[in-house]
Amino acid sequence: MTPPTAGPPLAHGIRFAFGTLTVLPVRVTRWDRGAARAGMLCAPLAGLVVGLFAAAAGGLLTLLGAGPLLAATATTAVPAVLTRGLHLDGLADTADGLGSGRPADDALRIMKQSDIGPFGVITLLFVLFAQVAALAELYAQNWALGATAATLSGVTARLALTLACRPTVPAARPEGLGAAVAGVVPVRTGLAVTALVAVCAAAAGTLFGPYAALHHTLATATGLLAAQLLLRHCVRRFGGVTGDVFGALAETAGTVTLVALVLG
Repeated sequence: MTPPTAGPPLAHGIRFAFGTLTVLPVRVTRWDRGAARAGMLCAPLAGLVVGLFAAAAGGLLTLLGAGPLLAATATTAVPAVLTRGLHLDGLADTADGLGSGRPADDALRIMKQSDIGPFGVITLLFVLFAQVAALAELYAQNWALGATAATLSGVTARLALTLACRPTVPAARPEGLGAAVAGVVPVRTGLAVTALVAVCAAAAGTLFGPYAALHHTLATATGLLAAQLLLRHCVRRFGGVTGDVFGALAETAGTVTLVALVLG
């Protein structure tokens, strides 16, 4: 662990969140449990910034005359660029580990390999198709609706990571990002952040009417529920979480949120 350096915990948390979850030029100045706790509590903030960049790309293309499909493709591509494909890579590796049917140790070794297996490729294709298809439908209805959905998806994806860092979820390995952040977020604090995100989701939905406020809140809850179900399965199969599992949780939560926004 890096020795603690002076400075407000929030500042170190923001640096930790952006330095580990994005490729934005932010240097992590502390790598201890305190910084990890603050960082994972700030994870939705990193998701907000990524989501806003994605929304800006899709909205700009729409305003320039591009169709919904092109706008949706650009919106989906931006988070991949801003995370250097980190979450997508984690999703693919987790799919390979789960799909292998091997014991935990063997599955974890498969996940650490640099190549992507058939389960990972298939999962990536369907998840990216789902994201583009959902965003295209939303942009076709209203460009602002598509942009809001992209932002909400980014926040929900990272909020799933905050909730996955509760004390009852162990790390599957003694090293790596999973070990650094496993168990650092108190349950009550995580729930408080979740409540704040839910309020913000409802507020964003009010731009499109009272029903949309409820719809956006339920879409966030659905995305988080899907991520929690995946987390439970991964803990049972691997014995805990890894950096790859965190990536899978983020992509699952974000994708399900988008699909839920299209439905109903």
